[in-house]
Amino acid sequence: MRSFLFAPANHPRRVEKALGLAADAVILDLEDAVPEAEKEAARKAAAEAARLPRKTRLYIRINALSTPHGLVDLAALPRDIDGVVIPKCESTMDVGQAAAHARGLDLMPTIETARGLEAAEEIALASVRVRRLAFGALDFALDLGLSPGRDEAEIAPYRAQLVMASRLAGREPPIDSPSPDFRDLDALKASCERARRMGFQGKLCIHPDQIAVVQATFAPTPGEIAEAERIVAAAEAAERLGHGAAQVDGKMIDAPVVLRAKRVLARR
Repeated sequence: MRSFLFAPANHPRRVEKALGLAADAVILDLEDAVPEAEKEAARKAAAEAARLPRKTRLYIRINALSTPHGLVDLAALPRDIDGVVIPKCESTMDVGQAAAHARGLDLMPTIETARGLEAAEEIALASVRVRRLAFGALDFALDLGLSPGRDEAEIAPYRAQLVMASRLAGREPPIDSPSPDFRDLDALKASCERARRMGFQGKLCIHPDQIAVVQATFAPTPGEIAEAERIVAAAEAAERLGHGAAQVDGKMIDAPVVLRAKRVLARR
């Protein structure tokens, strides 16, 4: 699960196009992309979209549960979807409310505030259906008064905290925040590379042009795959010979190195 593409639920043609693209999941948005006056129409459009043919998993981002729309969105969830994105999630109560309505669906809380980050591990543990967390850097920066530069150094400590919280909760690595300038694919690639090195597994997308960059950057490179194959093969050969250690390219390899290599191969 590397790429999650947002599509405003109140734009049926954009939704239909998104469902045929190569993203790992499409998120029908009922929140930020939908004006206040169109919230009800967007709910109905999302229910209709859930019945359309699709090549991808389908999630719905409800409105924040601190707003009057959140519970209404949950009550109107269609059955034929795969998951629910909980925006501005700040407590286990938010997850509990979503879990009560979204029975059997994946839940993806988005951490977008200081309060949410402080409770991130508890949020991840609030339901077995929380498989991964997501990061909303724009709202998070607004909440903390940050002004991230092009290298995103200002949000790096908080990304690391979210990865740590996900690991402590035994959940999948988190999904990174979208890059707002969808025309700057070089900046997107750099952001993906930073997030990947920090332990994220994928990224939210706001435009179809971002999908290919996200997919490629979060996938192992051919060189990484080849190295991982050599490491695993050397470790297996050493085990067959009863040796406790092996070496690859002049370097000793031990259990953590082998485990990392196996994880790389699992992400192909």
